[in-house]
Amino acid sequence: MTNETTSRGPELATTLYSVTRDFHGRRISFEDAARRVAELGLGPGLEVVGFQSFRGWPRLSEEQISAFRSLIDETGLVAACIGANADAGIRRDRLLTPDELVAYMEAQIVMARKLGFPVVRVQYSLTPDDMERLLPIAEREDVKLGIEIHAHHSPRHPIMAALRERYEKLGSPRLGFIPDWGSSMRRLPPSRLEVGRRNGLPERYIQRIEESWLAQHERGPILDDSALPEMYRAAYRILDEEGVGAEGQPLARNSIGLFGHAKPADWALVAPWTVHMHGKFFDIDASGDEPSVPVKDILRVFIDSGYTGYISSEWEGWHWNVTDDPWDMIARHQKLERRVIAELLEQDAARGSEALDSGR
Repeated sequence: MTNETTSRGPELATTLYSVTRDFHGRRISFEDAARRVAELGLGPGLEVVGFQSFRGWPRLSEEQISAFRSLIDETGLVAACIGANADAGIRRDRLLTPDELVAYMEAQIVMARKLGFPVVRVQYSLTPDDMERLLPIAEREDVKLGIEIHAHHSPRHPIMAALRERYEKLGSPRLGFIPDWGSSMRRLPPSRLEVGRRNGLPERYIQRIEESWLAQHERGPILDDSALPEMYRAAYRILDEEGVGAEGQPLARNSIGLFGHAKPADWALVAPWTVHMHGKFFDIDASGDEPSVPVKDILRVFIDSGYTGYISSEWEGWHWNVTDDPWDMIARHQKLERRVIAELLEQDAARGSEALDSGR
């Protein structure tokens, strides 16, 4: 399966997950958040999370469905992607059976289509067998299902390799991946470290956590989940050795579970199967760049693949950054994306012209 080569480049979108802090703090409603995406020109795509955005999800009333469709018409936005929940552990007594999990997903897929979303983000708890069983449902509802590749996972992780193998066997454009750029970082976010300093974490502790992350980065992405418990224990040993209390635990956990080590070139493995993307970011520096995410290197891979779908700006710095305005952060991120996409397309056009001239 391959994407058709084009010079148009990807489209931009915003996920309302980026403004979770304002939404949870009741400083903005879901509807007004969508309107603000349109007013600020942060679309045209809109991504939402089902359980975060709709009371009663996925069992919505006709009034709720109509209200959302009217909101899309009013704003001129495009319903690009909706996040479903694939948690097999929602019961207290046991995991869902495969039949129960498929039924749980089917209800969300059906509602996604009723709301007008053509892409449903699903999660890695769905096995290749589960995805194959969901394929007829995706075909019936005319949607694409994308497994999110999120840190600590990477395109080379065995879970993703098994899914890719099944996709290749099935050969359906309805099944794919949603790369999350947080899986492919070059350093820990500066704002995360600075907040730790402001909160009184010892500099030596911050330095050792950063060194531990960089050492793993040299080794490459985590390819064996059985290694994770020891990685967390090692991080907590640093915490104990530096005499840091519970206030240091979030940084230790983030360094393993939130900030990934995939090489940008590795995204070529899943680029042909990409149905949507999460443009995860944490900071935008004074130069207008993202210091911890190699945006240009990642976009190079997907533009080379011919990807023209949506990239949702997903600001996850809100977990610790309570001072910056999320809307300003998204706007700055999309300015960066537009600049980089334009530069890459210009480079491609120049190479094409050179090749044409040399052939004359």
